[in-house]
Amino acid sequence: MTTAPAEQQLARTVAVEDDIDLRQMAGALGRHWCLIAGGGAIGLLLSGLNLLTAKPVYQGEFQIVLNKGNNPSGTAALLSQNPGLSALAGLGGGGNDSIATEVQILNSPSVLLPVFDAVKARKPPEVANSMRFQNWAKSAITVKEEMGTSVLNVEFRDTDEQLVLPITKMISDAYQGYSNRGRARELSNLITYLTKQINTIKPQAEASARAALDYGYANGLGLLDGLPLAGNVAGAGVSKDGPGTGAQVAGRGGRVEAARTAAQQEVKALKVQIQEATKAGAGSLYFASQLASLTDKSSTFDQLTSVETRLAELRSRFKDNDPLVQKLQRERDTLVSYINQQTIALLKGELDLAKANLQALNRPKDVVSRHRELTQQALRDEATLVTLQNQLKQFQLEQARNTSPWELISTPTLLDKPVSPRKGRTLALGLFAGLMLGSGSALVRDRRSGLVFSSDELSHELHIPRLDRLPCHSDVRTVEAWRAPIQLLADGPLAGNGSVALIPVGAVEPADLEIFSTTLRQALGPHCELLISRDLLATRACDTQLLLTAPGAAKREQLRQLREHLTLQGTPVAGWVLLDRSFVA
Repeated sequence: MTTAPAEQQLARTVAVEDDIDLRQMAGALGRHWCLIAGGGAIGLLLSGLNLLTAKPVYQGEFQIVLNKGNNPSGTAALLSQNPGLSALAGLGGGGNDSIATEVQILNSPSVLLPVFDAVKARKPPEVANSMRFQNWAKSAITVKEEMGTSVLNVEFRDTDEQLVLPITKMISDAYQGYSNRGRARELSNLITYLTKQINTIKPQAEASARAALDYGYANGLGLLDGLPLAGNVAGAGVSKDGPGTGAQVAGRGGRVEAARTAAQQEVKALKVQIQEATKAGAGSLYFASQLASLTDKSSTFDQLTSVETRLAELRSRFKDNDPLVQKLQRERDTLVSYINQQTIALLKGELDLAKANLQALNRPKDVVSRHRELTQQALRDEATLVTLQNQLKQFQLEQARNTSPWELISTPTLLDKPVSPRKGRTLALGLFAGLMLGSGSALVRDRRSGLVFSSDELSHELHIPRLDRLPCHSDVRTVEAWRAPIQLLADGPLAGNGSVALIPVGAVEPADLEIFSTTLRQALGPHCELLISRDLLATRACDTQLLLTAPGAAKREQLRQLREHLTLQGTPVAGWVLLDRSFVA
């Protein structure tokens, strides 16, 4: 499938219009430099007026550190080991979240409301009546964290220089007074919460332990029989690594379970031995470890040893078909068969005993499952109780310590110079904003004018090849400067035509048009007529046509109409020539 020419043309038009040409943009800014300069001047003027009317803002500041020595407090360290405890108690843990919480506390009305009232009391009535705490706290007080530390920079700003230092000291005193109160309340909440949890868990742990023991005694199961075969039972004990890490289960499980597993393995081993002894028959002697404890077979083994000794001696002197050798061979086979049969009987007896032991160790699956469930529940309850008791002791010790999570590390000071307004910064921002506004206005004005300055855009709008680009300056606008390129035009694209129409496109300078037409008429010679006209009805009688334009001489709509009229006219167009003042030959 192919695209229609009209659709291709439309696509190219949209692509050119959407494309951003930096050279065209720079040219547009240069053509309207007055707007840009005016915008910059207006920006500087407005920023200067702002500097003259704005009141100077003075700043007081001091520093506090959270958790002395940049180390977490005891409470924060304990909470960081158990984030779930802080979440259940409605308290924050440590780290960045703790610092963010402290910053919010420092900006809260519970700390700063007395300071706000003191500021309002020193302000004029009309100013004090319009003040609101939230707006004042956001604009006047800033608490910032030093990156990578627990140090907070506290800043207070106001237009009254005499007010800044006393209020800064009042803020510092308010922070220090609030710090111990918050810590005591936090520890009290934690201890109360842990005490309630212990009172709730302790009866539950005792009941679950009693239920597990009673059920185990009733079914002949011990504590280890309620544990998994090996590994760690999460939440089922307190290990040496600390509370809440789980109890390590050593060995191969419970006593009954281990004995049952050993009995199953013994049954399998005995069955294999019986199969091997049966395969041996009378051909070879099968030795079993169980034969070592049998005293009644010692004489039979002695007889077999004696017979094999004599048989070896006779074979060294006689052949295998000798009657004596064959007799001893039959006697040996009989002894081997007898011993193997006794071994099989012994192994069968032990197999029956192992099966009986296995049967005695079997427990119903639901009994074992229930016992394991009760045992693990008892261990979890016991671990929870021990963990809560340990944490309660730790927080009680922390409560006994007389520490403060906040410490003042620098005294409140008043900066020597106002922090606002900043003259250089304000003027720079005003100038930048004015230049940006002027540039935008220049681009908009240039676009709305509709004039085409770009050679590429002229070629796109006309859809006619450009034949030449001539420099157009006051110092080079002479017949000599244009003679050679115009002669090449006359000898090239315009050669062989009896008449040529020169069509000025847009507002071409009359002087430029006169020089170009005179030079072209001389280059064409007396046998070729040159018609200069914008009327396409008059130029259609000529053999060919030549367009002449300059950057900014024609508008886009004018170029499009000319292209459409030339298409309707049907007279050949050799091309177009650009007179460019920015071009240097």
